[in-house]
Amino acid sequence: MTITITAFAASPDRGRGLARDMPVRWALEEVGLPYEVRRVSFEDMKEPAHLALQPFGQIPTYEEDELVLFESGAIVLHIAERYPGLLPGDEKARAQAVTWMFAAQATVEPPIFERETAGIPEHDQVWHKQRLSLMDARVENRLAQLSDRLGGHDWLDGEFSAGDLAMIGVLRRLNGTPLLSRHLNLSAYVARGETRPAFKRAFAAQLAVFEARAMDS
Repeated sequence: MTITITAFAASPDRGRGLARDMPVRWALEEVGLPYEVRRVSFEDMKEPAHLALQPFGQIPTYEEDELVLFESGAIVLHIAERYPGLLPGDEKARAQAVTWMFAAQATVEPPIFERETAGIPEHDQVWHKQRLSLMDARVENRLAQLSDRLGGHDWLDGEFSAGDLAMIGVLRRLNGTPLLSRHLNLSAYVARGETRPAFKRAFAAQLAVFEARAMDS
């Protein structure tokens, strides 16, 4: 069995591990599965060969024998369900972990991602500051709710799971911002995830691509 995923040939995140291949890399490292990476350019993603794997022209994709998947959340769920290490054995606990995966991407990430992406085309508009305060308020609301739920626990529900992997991946977009740092338990939660050996291996692998390209340029 050979697993191949796609990733940016030149990620716009400049090696910060925020591209969508990162959670897939992390999940594969957590369960101990070797994988290959096919790096694609933005031009490659518009080509029929890539669109046959990912109809929206994005990354990552996941190929395992005859199986082809896209969307990072779906890929991580597939890995977690098939290989031990990311979902609890108890049926109810597994369902809760999956719930947290969906909560990360459907509830917590949207206001964070909106805030992140809006700053690029809007930053020089006169109304951006007012809009930013509104976006910050929406993010803060979600962070406060999540902080209350996490409390003093290490992970969201018992042992580390795919739910934590997904949630930490989302929260990392706020690293270095007051929005995250004012919630000490969430900051510690993210740092806890980043110290996991599997995370470190995944991060180092994607960072190496950025550093190699930087040396070539």
